[in-house]
Parts: sequence; C-alpha cells; structure tokens
Amino acid sequence: MFLLRFDMRSADGPGPRPDLYDAAVEMSAWGESNGCLAAVLSEHHCSPDGYVPSPLILASAIAARTKTLAIQIAALLPIYHEPIRLAEDIAVLDIMSRGRVSYVMGLGYRPEEFDMFGVEMKGRGKCMETKLLAVKQALRGEPFEYEGRHVHVTPSPHSPGGPLMFMGGSTPAAARRAARCDMGLYAQYFDPALEQTYRDECARLGTEPKDCMIPPAGVVTSAFVAEDPDKAWSEIGPYLLHDATMYAKWLGNAPSAAKATATTVEALRADPGPYRIFSPEEAAAYLKANGVLVTQPLCGGVPPDLAWQSLHLIAEKVLPAVA
Repeated sequence: MFLLRFDMRSADGPGPRPDLYDAAVEMSAWGESNGCLAAVLSEHHCSPDGYVPSPLILASAIAARTKTLAIQIAALLPIYHEPIRLAEDIAVLDIMSRGRVSYVMGLGYRPEEFDMFGVEMKGRGKCMETKLLAVKQALRGEPFEYEGRHVHVTPSPHSPGGPLMFMGGSTPAAARRAARCDMGLYAQYFDPALEQTYRDECARLGTEPKDCMIPPAGVVTSAFVAEDPDKAWSEIGPYLLHDATMYAKWLGNAPSAAKATATTVEALRADPGPYRIFSPEEAAAYLKANGVLVTQPLCGGVPPDLAWQSLHLIAEKVLPAVA
C-alpha cells in the first residue's frame, strides 16, 4: 500500500547523519508491520549532502532488522563497480535477505561521478552493459572466464540464478539494452513508447519480454501526510526544496518522474508534481486512485521526529480509510 524511499541526503550537514541512518532502519522495521510494500534505496557519489554511496550496506542493515519486507536498490550503478566483486556482495546480501532484495540497474549521468571513478562517459552504455552481463553470469554460481581470468563466485545466491533485476532508464537505448540483457524495464517517467521499443527489441532478439514498469503521469514520489499541511510545509518544506533543487541541477533537461523545477517552497507547494504534503483524507483518496503511496520520510534530511509524524498518520488514518 505504501513504499519507503531513502537516499540519506542531509541538508543540515553531517551532524544529523547517524540519526538519519538509524531512523531509516527503524522505519523499515516499522513499515514491515504496517503495510509497507518495500524499502527503496538508491546510489549516488560525491554529493555534498551525503547521498548514500553504498546502498547495499544500508540494505544489509535493513535486511537484518526485517523478515519479510521487500528491499529494492533503485538504482544501482554497476559502471562504477568491479563486476566480480559486486556480484559477490549481491550474492551475500541475497543470502542474508533470503532473496528479498531486487535491483534496478542504472547507467549513471553525473560527470562528477564518472570523473571520480575514472570512467569515460563516452561509450558508457557499452561499458555498463559489459559489466552488468558479467555480474549476471557470476550470479549463476558457475565457473566462467572473464577478461582472461577464471571466475567462480561462491557462495551462490539464495535466489536461483541471482536476484530479480530490471534495467532502469528513460531512453530508447535503455529499453533496447534491457532486452539485450534479458531484463525487465523500469522507466523513470511516463512514456508508453518505451515499452513498445522494449518489446520490439525482444521480438527482434527472439526473447520473451519481462515486466515493464512505466510510472503513471503525475505520480507522487515524495509524499507526506499531515493533519495541518500549512504547518508541515513550514517545517519540512525547506528539506523538500533542497531535495528538489539538487535533483533538478543533476538532471538538467533530462525527464524524470521525481523531478521538480521549483526554486522556492511556495512554488514547490503549488506544483502538483512529485513533492506533496497531503491531509489524511487527501492521501486516502490518492491511494484509492493510484494503488500505492510513495513516501520519502527523510527527504532532504527531514528530522526523524517530523518524519515519524507523517508515517504514524499513514498507519492510523490513511490505510484504515482505504481498507
């Protein structure tokens, strides 16, 4: 019925960061008992506000505190990783979680990150695809040759053949890459043409299409619930604005369902886009119409005590109204 997204930004600097990480784990454990479908984590690097660079470690902490909650890394950026070592980490996490962690594999788009890891942006699609295919082959648990080396990743993952993986992206090239890598497609914004491109490429290759996830137009990706939205906007609006402006700067002209171009809290509130603070009644109506409420309780470093207020309202007033 609802998702918990965490990227661990902190607009207030490094001081609150341990509390935010503690809260993310506690909220995931709480969510497991209160109707949460999944905890969703992501990966970025060299961000001045501390965006989590190691989502598999955070996922391990969440997996250790939960038993049934699904965990998704969306997105993981394999182009910045040595693929055999990454496959080992994924295999161990798959064992620890008993197969509860799935992945959306992203290409990466920030020049700063490519520079940091010494990866050329030119030709990055081919580089990412090569590494990803090596990861997938390694997770089959069988010996193989990679770049002239004998490779055998042990232990094998809990999930036969490895955990569920999607290809993330918002371009026809990403859709075709998903087909070539025998993966489902997880689009970043509403564009039905991407699914057709994906299916056409699967048909050309003679492979069976997998799930194709296209977010609906106008989807809310950072939802909060408050009895007094005016007060909530005054308290957490600056954190939401920080998150929005950072993403807008990174994305530039690229489309994304999570992107907003507002430069003030007032403009962000007026924008019927991804950042919303609902009353309980509004949240229930949205949930009935859309089927899932995507929350980002620590968005931009929202203090945990304020974030908990929103989550408790979801459990106490929104979900019962929908049920």
